[in-house]
Formats: sequence, C-alpha cells, structure tokens
Amino acid sequence: MLPDLKLAIRLQEIDTRLTELQREIAALPVHISAIEKKLVSHERKLDADRAALAANQNERKQSETAIQAAEEKISKFKTQMADAKTNEQYRAFQTEIEFCQAGIRKLEDRILDLMTESEPLDRNVKAAEAALRTEKVQVEAEKNHARERTAEDQKAASELQQERAAIIAQMAASTVKRYERALKARRGIAVAEVVEGRCNQCHMALRLQYFQDLKKDTEILSCESCQRLLYYNPPVAVEDLAGEPAPAVQQ
Repeated sequence: MLPDLKLAIRLQEIDTRLTELQREIAALPVHISAIEKKLVSHERKLDADRAALAANQNERKQSETAIQAAEEKISKFKTQMADAKTNEQYRAFQTEIEFCQAGIRKLEDRILDLMTESEPLDRNVKAAEAALRTEKVQVEAEKNHARERTAEDQKAASELQQERAAIIAQMAASTVKRYERALKARRGIAVAEVVEGRCNQCHMALRLQYFQDLKKDTEILSCESCQRLLYYNPPVAVEDLAGEPAPAVQQ
C-alpha cells in the first residue's frame, strides 16, 4: 500500500476518534446540567412539602389558641350568668356560651383533620430529605467523574491532534487537500475500503477497469461516486494465516 494512503487511513482513525471525544466532551456538561436541574426540582418539591407541613402546624396552633380563648370566654360568661338579674340576661349569656361551644367543636374537628393531613406530609418531608441527601452525594460524584473524564478526553484529544499534525507533515500536500475535502463533504469519513468491488461507504460498484487500477496500488484513487479516498485489502490466503502452506489432502 502506498505510504500516503497508509497515513490517510491512520488519519481517518484519528479524526473519527477526535469526533467521538469532542462529542463526549460536549455531552458531559449537558448531562451535568440535566442532573442538577433534576436536583433543583426535587429541592423545590421538598421546600413545598415543608411549607405545607409548616402551614398545617401553624393552623393547628392557631386553632388551639382559639379554643383556649373560647374556653376563657365561656368561663367568663358562666360567671356573669350567675349574676344575671333577669331571664333575658340569663338566656343571652347561655346563647353566647352555646355559640362558643359550637366554635370549639368546629375547631376541634379542624384540628383532627389537620392531624390526619400532617402525618403523610411529615412522612413525605422525611423521605424527601433522606432521598435528597443521597441524590446530592450522587450528583457531586457524577460531577467529579465528569470533570475527570473531560480532563482525560481533552488530554487524549491533544495527543491525537499532535499525532495528526505529524502525519499531515509527512503526506503530500495534494493528498492532504483531497483528504480534507472529502472529510468535510462526507460527514467526517474521508477514506473508504473497497469490498467485493464496492465502496463500503456509498456502496457504489467500481468500474471493472477502475477496480483493476486500484489493485495495482500505483496511485491513490478516489471513489467516483462519493470522492472518498479508496484502499483495497487483498484477501489473505490460508497459508499466510498459518505461516506455512496447507498440507495436501491424501487421496
């Protein structure tokens, strides 16, 4: 195989790997952003649950305070009722007492409802707090892993870029130009193998004479359809694989 073609094949391997690394480097911040947004949404949900639980507890305290105030009023009305001079005054105090007692019953019913509501709220808050602590540890671990992976990818990409520059320096300028043109035009694939007389990228069959010229390996040829640089690997004989000729079959 021609030296420039061997170099072009290695260049293709480098460019393919560089594309993979660049894609991964770009994807890692997106992944981190996604898990951070998820964490923030869970924190907001926990804040909402905490606020609901706090409101529940606050309303219970207010209701208990209101019951205490109503009981004090009842006690006061009963004292005043004992000193009533007329039936009208007595009935008025009795009406006030009954009104306060009805209010107390209503507040007690509400407190029971609030206690029933507070149990699942309290469970949700405790469960969410535990889950959030675990999630924060996981998110931080993923962020650290992403930083390490990004540093590794950037180092690998830098080394490949250096190798790429060294390879290009060894290639003929015309070959480099053809390679770069095909790389840009064909979505990062500038070199193609010919398998069974076809370009393995665009799958177009080569003209017979063109295929024969490719086999001669005297010049670098491009696919007449997709313009990728072509190379051909002759089939390997059995004796080449074994290192010695296969034994003849005894008749």
